[in-house]
Amino acid sequence: MNHPLRCQCGTLRGYVSHPEGVGRGVCYCKDCQAYAHFLGKAGGILDEMGGTDVVATLAKHVTFTHGLEALACMSLTEQGMLRWYASCCNTPIGNTPRDFKVSHVGLVHNCLEDPSRTLDSSFGPVRMRVNMKNAKGRPKSMPISTLVSVLRFMRSLIRARLDGSYKHTPFFVPEQGTPVVPPKVLTRGERDRVMNAV
Repeated sequence: MNHPLRCQCGTLRGYVSHPEGVGRGVCYCKDCQAYAHFLGKAGGILDEMGGTDVVATLAKHVTFTHGLEALACMSLTEQGMLRWYASCCNTPIGNTPRDFKVSHVGLVHNCLEDPSRTLDSSFGPVRMRVNMKNAKGRPKSMPISTLVSVLRFMRSLIRARLDGSYKHTPFFVPEQGTPVVPPKVLTRGERDRVMNAV
């Protein structure tokens, strides 16, 4: 069963297929926290310890059906992760590596919220907690389930690379391997402002 994906104003819409094959976790890294501040929505994205609830899936499982013109991209640095959002309402969508051959996308919980179903019912409970040294508190560690989830997801990434399915992605132009929209790379001053807000 597909799970709906939409920005908060409803301009950008789509769905996530194969929700049973995801890895759901919480990331506490400073970059994710800075990204939330960049969007001006830290209070709605981050939990009380500064964590972001993320659903890790393959890019081929994400489909946009409406409002693709609202899809925007930013990066904290020239070499940093690509962070996708809806420019219409600054809803975070997900994070991808710069190398589109690595078919990973970490979908941020905000774009997956739906009144008809919970994240738990579609994607299962949180099974990973990562970068906990940057948390604002002491989140409960999950070393065994984190390791199992990471290894399981790595297998999916390797399979997508070997069978060529990494080329099916809404975030990149497969022929060139370039993002479908040019990423906005923050200037030093812009980056300092959002990092200082963390």
